[in-house]
Amino acid sequence: MAQYKRPPRDNIHGIVLLNKPVGDSSNGILQKVMRIFNAKKGGHTGALDPFATGLLPICLGEATKVSGLLLESDKRYTATLKLGEKSDTGDTEGEIIQTLAVPELSKESIESALAKFMGSILQVPPMYSALKHLGKPLYYYARKGIEIERPARPITILALNLVSFTDNQIVFDVLCTKGTYVRTLGEDIAEALGTVGHLTALHRTQTGSLKGDDMLTIEQIEDTKQACLKPLDIALQHLQRIDLNAEQSQLIRFGQKLDLPKPETDLVRFYDDQGVFFAVGEWQIEKDILKPKRVFNLEDGVTAATVLSQAEKGQA
Repeated sequence: MAQYKRPPRDNIHGIVLLNKPVGDSSNGILQKVMRIFNAKKGGHTGALDPFATGLLPICLGEATKVSGLLLESDKRYTATLKLGEKSDTGDTEGEIIQTLAVPELSKESIESALAKFMGSILQVPPMYSALKHLGKPLYYYARKGIEIERPARPITILALNLVSFTDNQIVFDVLCTKGTYVRTLGEDIAEALGTVGHLTALHRTQTGSLKGDDMLTIEQIEDTKQACLKPLDIALQHLQRIDLNAEQSQLIRFGQKLDLPKPETDLVRFYDDQGVFFAVGEWQIEKDILKPKRVFNLEDGVTAATVLSQAEKGQA
């Protein structure tokens, strides 16, 4: 009996803006997207808990070189906080371990509580998290009932706004730096209001300069396939653009440095003499010079540009 051989995977380069559904793990949904595209390589840019939804940029092919930059970026969420009940995980996936009366809420009292968390603060990571202790994630110990002492870590809350509230529920919008646990923030807000609480919904609306306006469900991605590929530089619009001539482009491709004026941002986007984005550059402070940080090999495979070109030819 002939042994089945999986067809070779394709070189697909681009970013897919996925609207992650409830229940799927970030890695599980990544594998689904890679199967849709039959892509050789892929990665996501910051995991969402299974109960969470919203923007999960999927980087395929050479776009995986961008994913590390997105992991460092700020994130924005809309969170629903149920008051009066505390769960062991800080969200709906855990068991209720404490109940407490909810004081009468007002717009003023809630906004006063939210204001306490604005700016640079210290946050203790939750036990149900993937942070490692002695080589194992903290949730491994949490499931065994073992509490590990965790040092508080600095985070920054850039924006924190009340969206709506009822007698036992608050919906808030938060823009925060990487490493922020919104579940923990929700618990801390509940405590500031004189009660306990846990998140019942969490929806990511922004990752760096990427916003959720154009994100698609897994079903929509299956229907549109390559047409939903976004170019690599869509995630890097906050970096200064520098257009190079043919000679300068060749130098960057071969890992050489450029003697150019100091840019406005420490990292920059390099475009070749044809206007094609091909590298991320980095300002080297010690030598006052620009050097390549990430160079993308987009000549072999399918990109958003080739999909657009094929579509235009089909319309001609």
